[in-house]
Amino acid sequence: MVLIRSLLYFLALVLTILVFGLPMALFGWIMPVSWRDAMGSAWGQANLWLQGVICGLHYRIRGREHLPHEAAIVMAKHQSTWETIALRGLLAEQQTWVLKRELMWIPVFGWAMAMVSPIAINRKAGRRAARQIIAQGTERLRQGRIVVIFPEGTRTAPGEQRKYGIGGGMLAEKSGYPVIPIAHNAGVYWKRRGMLKYPGTIDVVVGPAMDSRGKTAAEITRAVQDWIETRLAELPHSREAVSQPPR
Repeated sequence: MVLIRSLLYFLALVLTILVFGLPMALFGWIMPVSWRDAMGSAWGQANLWLQGVICGLHYRIRGREHLPHEAAIVMAKHQSTWETIALRGLLAEQQTWVLKRELMWIPVFGWAMAMVSPIAINRKAGRRAARQIIAQGTERLRQGRIVVIFPEGTRTAPGEQRKYGIGGGMLAEKSGYPVIPIAHNAGVYWKRRGMLKYPGTIDVVVGPAMDSRGKTAAEITRAVQDWIETRLAELPHSREAVSQPPR
């Protein structure tokens, strides 16, 4: 049953990419930015709803009051594909994502992403990529956008830790904008590799804004990592560890 539901959701996901992404890919260049942002957020919200209806996969948020409504840097845990969809629907519409440039080459999906002011980096570029994050990220923040970064750079299985990259911390240090840390255990229900989506309730914890002024990039990155990993230690790392049935 899980496999069947997962396949049905995959088909629904592809359909939403065509419904929302194709118009953006074809006509986004003549659309107002606000329209493109709204369509991107509607896509995320539609998929959160479809995940609940088809897969029985829900979520609950602790610290919802900390979700930013103005320019800020969001640094989130990266465990699965779920958060790359969910945050698009949960955060305010004006979003800019730091992502690997290869995603921009995906037909329709990548072309649509190009219409919502991403920062597409070559992860092998080292310092050049960091300078790009700082320059373009600061510009987007000054435009009132939320910059979303996954500091681990790649997905990490529940219960595991990976070194946090310093790019987000450098952006925070140089720009002076606050950082919002987000922890979640999506990888428990949607593995980092594979397409199965298990029913249950993902826990999302949003932290209060961290002031970046007067702090170094290393200090900011360390504070974010400590906060996220501490919150994660309090969340279930497996479906067997979930004490309450999913709603």
